[in-house]
Amino acid sequence: MRIILLLLLAAMPLQAREPYVLPLTLVHFANGSWREEEIVAAATQAAGILGQCAITPGKVEVLHVDTERRFRFFHTPTSRELARKLQPRTPAIFFVDGTRQNPAFDAEAIGRGNSRSRPELRDTVWVVHGARDLEIAIAHELVHVLMDSGEHSEEPGNLMRDETAPGSVRLTDAQCERLRAIGSANGLLRVP
Repeated sequence: MRIILLLLLAAMPLQAREPYVLPLTLVHFANGSWREEEIVAAATQAAGILGQCAITPGKVEVLHVDTERRFRFFHTPTSRELARKLQPRTPAIFFVDGTRQNPAFDAEAIGRGNSRSRPELRDTVWVVHGARDLEIAIAHELVHVLMDSGEHSEEPGNLMRDETAPGSVRLTDAQCERLRAIGSANGLLRVP
């Protein structure tokens, strides 16, 4: 009986399975370029894109930070200092005014695999003001963090293409399984 139940569960579409919950911490800077309503709406929409993987948005905590201007720009040494001081619950999304990284990206994800030399930034996403396709960019970077992978897809319409684009929001069953397995193993996704 148990084997039949497991086979039935494996055959069920992801949407019919028990959902995982994705809680988020959003870091909002006082005197920064982002409005709180804007970041909450974009992060909620991004989490909604992950619904195709049976992931539901969880509690969204907005962490208001009033600090020096230099911290409102993503730059590894400065951002490590900020993250060390704040120690936000992860996954955390920092909405910064700009970046001083080279090369410069609209958004950057730091998972466990690419945080060995910068452990304070583990399980964070950094989004630059003016990032295009904002909710798609956030969802894309969250998948990098949840899967702990920098891999991209060549599949048309896939969320994990190298460049974000309107309409490119699909994830494969294999991508969903991987992000659920690794995200939950790393404590980033919760079972209700």
